[in-house]
Amino acid sequence: MKAVLMNEGMGATVAETPEPVPGPGELLVRMAACGLCGTDLEKMRGEYTASKPVLGHEAVGTIVAAGEGVEGFIVGERVFPHHHVPDYTCYLCRSGNETMCDHYRGSNLVPGGFSELFAVPKWNVDRGGVLKLPEGMGFDVASLVEPLACCVRAVRKCHIEPGESVFIAGAGPVGMMHALLLAPTSARVLVSDVAEWRLRFAEKAGVARVLNAATEDVPAQVRGETDGRGADVAMVASGSGAAILQGLRSVRKGGRVCLFGVPPKETVLDYDVSDIYNAEQEVQTSYGATETDTKAALRVLESRGGEFGALVTHRFALAEFQKAVEAASGGTAMKVVVTA
Repeated sequence: MKAVLMNEGMGATVAETPEPVPGPGELLVRMAACGLCGTDLEKMRGEYTASKPVLGHEAVGTIVAAGEGVEGFIVGERVFPHHHVPDYTCYLCRSGNETMCDHYRGSNLVPGGFSELFAVPKWNVDRGGVLKLPEGMGFDVASLVEPLACCVRAVRKCHIEPGESVFIAGAGPVGMMHALLLAPTSARVLVSDVAEWRLRFAEKAGVARVLNAATEDVPAQVRGETDGRGADVAMVASGSGAAILQGLRSVRKGGRVCLFGVPPKETVLDYDVSDIYNAEQEVQTSYGATETDTKAALRVLESRGGEFGALVTHRFALAEFQKAVEAASGGTAMKVVVTA
């Protein structure tokens, strides 16, 4: 079968590899769609923190085989399998830090989501990491479950109150997901980016006030939109150091900053930390998602699939993976999905 595998150094190749055989408790899934994430691009550039990076974690598809002992799933069912699942019993999990569980990164789809077939580990199956897709939900929309779940977790951690202002640094796929999640609330949302194409996309979506970080003083603009205070919450939906600084400088005294985008390894900020202290600002991070979040994301997509599905602007077959990478890196795509 064909699968996208990491090269020894950087980059990835569509290669022929043996079909995985589901062991006891495992599922074998035929991939129908898999979103290309910014972390996949970082892995291929050698910028990601994982020691053995696996490509493709936003995969959905159809069960084609089940290993001995699997209960609750049958061949032919359409599913979303979560690639990382915690144990839910350790101290970190019981403290609400499930994505920091020592077992969380230990599980993964085999050989990865960008493959014709992939195996779902018994660990994931046993701990509720596989969700059945609702009838009528297309695979494009379903492939958004994992990234949307990460956004659900971040928004929940920020405890956004009715009427608060939220500044989102980065109008890429996850930045837009945050804006769409907040659209039904009374939050005032502002979003910035340096890419003109993404700004126009965000403007057309009509869910946020758009700020051009390439030509405007974004922190000044945010303060101008919030009676001089700054935003109550800054969600940094980009891993760039410039976006992080933008978030820190755009939030009000006593406000909250959430670092959501994944900074490349060795990212260093030139920032006076005393400013954070003197302004009594809170800085937190949000990494990954749990099954509570994936279930919540699936419910959102079931009722608002058209809104979120509009984020998928480009589709490429598995054999065209390099074209998918080029599109995702070129600044004129929102969400890129690879199909079987």
